[in-house]
Amino acid sequence: RLGPRLRLRLRLKSFWVIMAVNRFFILSPRGDTIISKQYRGDAEPGAADAFFRTVKFWEEGDAPPVVEIGGTNYLYVKKGGLILALTTHFNVSPSMYLELLNRLAKVFKDYCGVLTEEAIRKNFILIYELLDEVLDYGYPQGSSTELLRNYVHNEPIMVESARRKMPHMNPKTTPSTAVHKPITTVTGARTGGKQRNEIFVDIIERLNVLFSPNGYVLNSNIDGCIQMKSYLSGQPELRLALNEDLVVGTAGNFGTTVLDDCNFHDCVNLEEFESGRILSFHPPDGEFSVLNYRITAEFRAPFRVFPNIEERSPTRIEIALLVRADIPEKKFGSNVTVTVPLPRNTASASAELSGTGPGQNTEYVAAEKRLVWSVKKFVGGTEMSCLIKINLDSPATANTRREIGPIALGFEVPMYNVSNLEVRYLRISDQGKSYNPYRWVRYVTQSSSYVCRV
Repeated sequence: RLGPRLRLRLRLKSFWVIMAVNRFFILSPRGDTIISKQYRGDAEPGAADAFFRTVKFWEEGDAPPVVEIGGTNYLYVKKGGLILALTTHFNVSPSMYLELLNRLAKVFKDYCGVLTEEAIRKNFILIYELLDEVLDYGYPQGSSTELLRNYVHNEPIMVESARRKMPHMNPKTTPSTAVHKPITTVTGARTGGKQRNEIFVDIIERLNVLFSPNGYVLNSNIDGCIQMKSYLSGQPELRLALNEDLVVGTAGNFGTTVLDDCNFHDCVNLEEFESGRILSFHPPDGEFSVLNYRITAEFRAPFRVFPNIEERSPTRIEIALLVRADIPEKKFGSNVTVTVPLPRNTASASAELSGTGPGQNTEYVAAEKRLVWSVKKFVGGTEMSCLIKINLDSPATANTRREIGPIALGFEVPMYNVSNLEVRYLRISDQGKSYNPYRWVRYVTQSSSYVCRV
């Protein structure tokens, strides 16, 4: 009979075996293998090509994040157009390994500055070194940017997008690309070298909104976060102050900012949060989320869509779209896209645009039966309209109209947020007179699922 210690040892050994990764690889949007590393020597040749073909030509929409091909499990995430994937022959926990892939993407971005194909190709030696430290014989070890810095010795090669500097017309502003610097450039500052001390704070809100055909909001919520990236020497203690009228979990008075729920990074000290809405923490290396929050209270949607469908003849349908920007006149939406799914029996489609916005264009994607209307810059307080003319190859039926829509919007509004959450100040505790860092704060509102029924 086996003793209890030996039985426990065998159970732990079998547990770690089923957690093993066989292979990790990064694919370009074209399917080229940029990075490929085997950990256990039993990965099938051509696995990356077979996986890319399966995901690319998935029958119904996008492929799920977990795919089984020939007895091998593939788990993947998409980041910046790249595909990060791993394979395993075991029945692993999908959520754990999808989280591992997301953390790998974060580590690569922290050390390379940006997560692009060019950055990965130029820093492939650094990427392989990171993979050796994060995964040991296929077993996940540590994925902390701060801890990995003690074991990674290769210096990153900065790509042009991260190296390029814009002329400073206003000393109180900085280009958004300034944050795309590798964290290892801070090493010199922490060892006594000269380095510009600065910290970047991003308040990012992703909107989920569902509109009725009349333009009324049926359902809405905000997924927000406060992201930071520190280039400070010595990792000093920071104090981040939010709205004094901020309310968490309970209904507040009119005009207050109410968070339904929120969670904080492990490094945050909450001793002063209840009394003064102040967060104290020592920022770790790399990019991290200080606060994640969710809001379900009513808010003013930045864009509204008003569709109108008319049948001009049995084989011709017209869709009139009116989009209104309900944001301040000094603000604007960038790279606004309106995607309209069309009936399956659509033979051709064209669009007529009206409005004063620059950079407008439309594209009919025949293979996917959808029309995309793009606006480079949508100024607040203005309206734009688009008339879509659809020619059918067979007479319209009762199902033809139901195949139109729903209409989806994609956009980004810089220096604007709908929840009114704001940073009152960002200070460094016990800072000396010679230590005056640059502090950059940016607000961004993005669409996540912004849909209008027709």
